[in-house]
Amino acid sequence: MIYIIIIAILLVVLFISLKPKKKVKTLLLENVVVPNHWHPILLENILFYKKLTQNEQQLFRAKMVRFLETTNIEAIHFELEELDSLLIAASAVIPVFRFPNWNYNNLSTVLIYPDYFNEDLQFNNKSKGRNIAGLVGTGRFENHMILSRKALHLGFSNKTDKGNTAIHEFIHLIDKADGVTDGIPKVLLDKQYTIPYLQLVHRKMEEINNDKSDIRNYGGTSQIEFLAVAGEYFFERPKLLKRKHPELYEMLESCFVV
Repeated sequence: MIYIIIIAILLVVLFISLKPKKKVKTLLLENVVVPNHWHPILLENILFYKKLTQNEQQLFRAKMVRFLETTNIEAIHFELEELDSLLIAASAVIPVFRFPNWNYNNLSTVLIYPDYFNEDLQFNNKSKGRNIAGLVGTGRFENHMILSRKALHLGFSNKTDKGNTAIHEFIHLIDKADGVTDGIPKVLLDKQYTIPYLQLVHRKMEEINNDKSDIRNYGGTSQIEFLAVAGEYFFERPKLLKRKHPELYEMLESCFVV
């Protein structure tokens, strides 16, 4: 009798393991109409997209459609072009591409300015302190992101640097998804890894501040900015990050990929 039970259990396990699994990725593609002309534009401008398989590229485009359907993009004092919207949507998808059901519930609108701006959100030539490329809004700008169009395009046109302003700001939104912007991506990082993660972060920040790192200096100002700066590096130059900072690469991979 016991042998019959064991065989039955094994058959159930075998059936479950062999049964085709309905993937969320397939569901995301259903009823999503993607303009055909997007593909060559993305190939030309988005290195991350270019490295994906054909099926992954299809999924990437579908996720861009979903993002644009739920997010308002407003150009301030210039006429918005399609490439502007595509670059913003791609920036949103890249850091969460491996997550099947991610939505930026803390974002409703992206305001895109023609140039860099200051703390008063002024961007004309007479305004002083115009050195901000992007930010996640607070107060009356809660659920808003503000981006410089110039910085947005530079982030994708320069294929050899380690930075991307728009990706940086979307990583801030991911950090903020748990209700607190603290540089600890609780929605991505398993609880048991929090302490090792913070220990690694502060060690890397110390290296930055002692001028012993190739990670951008801004990453040394706080653990909040470190996450966003290191995230830019991870998506822009993954092979270089893996070679120069293998521990950090593995930790970020566990957050954004695994």
